[in-house]
Amino acid sequence: MQKSIVVSEVNKVKHPMYGKFVLKTKKYVAHDDGNECNIGDTVKIMETRPISKSKCWRLVKILERAK
Repeated sequence: MQKSIVVSEVNKVKHPMYGKFVLKTKKYVAHDDGNECNIGDTVKIMETRPISKSKCWRLVKILERAK
């Protein structure tokens, strides 16, 4: 996947019956035109027109680099 990144969003949701907190993960495929992201970076993405079958998001900026 050239010029593409997969961004995962993790939410803590309380289970309605048992009360335990469960991690819910949602993945977005985003367009990275400069190929400048690395694994573990914190990024900001925005919705855009469909670029391919699964890409309808694009990278706005890198908020924090991975250590």
